[in-house]
Amino acid sequence: MMTAVHASKNYDVTIIEKNEKPGKKLFITGKGRCNVTNNCDEETFLKNVITNSKFLYSSIYNYNQSSVMKDFEKWGVKLKTERGNRVFPESDHSSDVIKALTEQMKKCSVKVIYNTEVVRVITEKRTESNDSSYDSSHDSSHDSVNCFGEANRNSSDLVAIGVEIISQNSKNRKILKADVIVIATGGYSYQTTGSTGDGYKFVKDMGVDVTPIRSGLVPIVTREAEVKDLMGLSLKNVSLKVTALKENFPKLKKDKVIFEDFGEMLFTHFGISGPLVLSAASYISLFVYKERHKMISADEEESFIMDNNISGIKMEIDLKPALSIDELDKRILRDFDEFHNREFQNSLGKLLPRLLIPVIVKRSGIKAQKKVNEITAEERIKLRDTLKRFTLNMHSFRGFNEAIITGGGISVKEINPQTMELKKVKNLRVAGEVIDVDALTGGFNLQIAWSTAKIAAEI
Repeated sequence: MMTAVHASKNYDVTIIEKNEKPGKKLFITGKGRCNVTNNCDEETFLKNVITNSKFLYSSIYNYNQSSVMKDFEKWGVKLKTERGNRVFPESDHSSDVIKALTEQMKKCSVKVIYNTEVVRVITEKRTESNDSSYDSSHDSSHDSVNCFGEANRNSSDLVAIGVEIISQNSKNRKILKADVIVIATGGYSYQTTGSTGDGYKFVKDMGVDVTPIRSGLVPIVTREAEVKDLMGLSLKNVSLKVTALKENFPKLKKDKVIFEDFGEMLFTHFGISGPLVLSAASYISLFVYKERHKMISADEEESFIMDNNISGIKMEIDLKPALSIDELDKRILRDFDEFHNREFQNSLGKLLPRLLIPVIVKRSGIKAQKKVNEITAEERIKLRDTLKRFTLNMHSFRGFNEAIITGGGISVKEINPQTMELKKVKNLRVAGEVIDVDALTGGFNLQIAWSTAKIAAEI
């Protein structure tokens, strides 16, 4: 939609929309509130991009967060900035963002064909007749028209000339010719919104490299059954350290810390979620992909969709990061002094949330009914260490149906970052989640979508 609005200044634009209405995935972003962007400077923004941040320099500086906010304000969406510079509509309704974009499309006479799928992108060989910049010395004996034929799988001289579409209602097929085509099909997550990975298929058949896809910003299943007892517990102001264990990753010489940060997390019936965990998940996902990629032999085909198994990843939660080891020990001593006649299980109410107490008691190894004044220094130290290193072992990701974003996608090496045009296919551009770039939570991924969409529209 963003590409359509900006491209309509110079072109007649048609959107092929798989769904019955636009913006289905946009509607559910930010838990229905739509985290439009992040109101930080460009340098800070790019630090929050996990994968291929340098690729985004041109697009982010061309259409930055401030520009996006100004446009939406101009289009009638009043915005507010919340904690962490996250920007939302004042109404807290993502539908206002969608409405603004659809109204702009109407004003710009953008045509939308609903309930219709693109079957394939049609290409032909570049020649002097269809491209004045073409060097005929590169000519070869390929067929002149190509719809993903084998002969052109390794070609670098194609031109996109149109798409074949099919109506979901009538099942009728037709060819639409176009001067420029932009693939903005999204990733592979939340497939009920229409993001089913079509864009990857279109370009792979042209010999364009696509990095295997993986879940990103996704909840995690843990091995510990006790997390079920903590379901619904939200922890604020905790720190998280994620470590990959060398025995599970053959290329590691020693255990490797792959993520450390501070924030908020949530326990669920299956494991853990919340902003801090979702960010950790994207780092875990990227690390596991890279380690597995190292193990692929030259004659072995790599799976295009990475499975959800993340065995060998350990997570340590510091429940009291504001206190040093010694400070926490003194705090425990004060509480023990105050509640010296109570049973241990009834002495932790000032220190911990109610749901967490039975789990900590069990992990500490101290008998629940033991009187506080009978607890030894050794036992107290075990309690202290349990609070500073609450360990969970990872089992798997919850998968694409719960992943906020898709990691992987069309390789940035295949794309001109100043135009979003594929280097191997003239007049074929890409925008948004279909590209192999992804970022942390906080409005960064939507900004990537807006920025790449805008630069793809500058044709």
